Amino acid sequence: MTRVKVSAVQYKYKPINSFEEFASNVEELLNQAKGSDFVVFPEAITLEFQYLIPDNKTSKIIQFTEEYIKLFEQLSQERKQFIVAGSHPFTVVKGKVYNTGHIFCPDGQLFKHSKTHIMPFEVSSGLTRGNILEVLETEKVKIGLSICYEMEFPEVARTLTLKGAEIIFSPSLTVDEYGFWRVRHCCQARAIENQIYVVHACAIGTPSIELMTGWGRSSILSPCEKPWPTNGVIAEAKTNEEMVITADLDLKLLHRKRKSSMAPTLKDRRPEIYEL
Repeated sequence: MTRVKVSAVQYKYKPINSFEEFASNVEELLNQAKGSDFVVFPEAITLEFQYLIPDNKTSKIIQFTEEYIKLFEQLSQERKQFIVAGSHPFTVVKGKVYNTGHIFCPDGQLFKHSKTHIMPFEVSSGLTRGNILEVLETEKVKIGLSICYEMEFPEVARTLTLKGAEIIFSPSLTVDEYGFWRVRHCCQARAIENQIYVVHACAIGTPSIELMTGWGRSSILSPCEKPWPTNGVIAEAKTNEEMVITADLDLKLLHRKRKSSMAPTLKDRRPEIYEL
């Protein structure tokens, strides 16, 4: 298959009164991504469950883990779509808590990636760094998952690319405009230097902790080269508005450009001179 259709959900935190209300919101957004092979939700989507916890303790969001997984498993299989269900920063493994991204596959497979580079406030809140970078190989495309801050480290995307990734999905929650542009500029840089597509899905709005108000403008990015858009932005959401953006990505074109283009940055690497 040479083309894949992808959608990025710009998800707005909103007051909810039940898990069923959360599920209904998710389904409505998926309806807007009908026909897409892959649908990407943003980082920390489960923070919205804070509205269901009277004392506002984020640690109690753990209780919704099973329902979260069951919901997206069902939706992925029913709709025959790969759903990147953002990340759940309350994933417990052997007593440690991780910010874990989940990719739900139509055949029932579940791919997990725990965020390998976490910000100081994540460290202080008790999160643990993941240590594995893997690529998910599907019938359509090879994909990597790089959550928000991870995109600010070139080695993460480079490792995923060298392992075969053709698209990197980046679920993101940035709490101010500075943070957004850090991640967005890095997503664009990773697309250029690795000759890869990047899908940046942003969380916006305010969960019940105001310090976590999201700022975003989701995008689907390419290298900056003909015949892609001059600025490498294939599709882009409006700033801080809940919406879904969609694009068709040509994989055959990507591989052709990797072999021969104006700036074949992947082929022209010189790892022999990069050692310290």
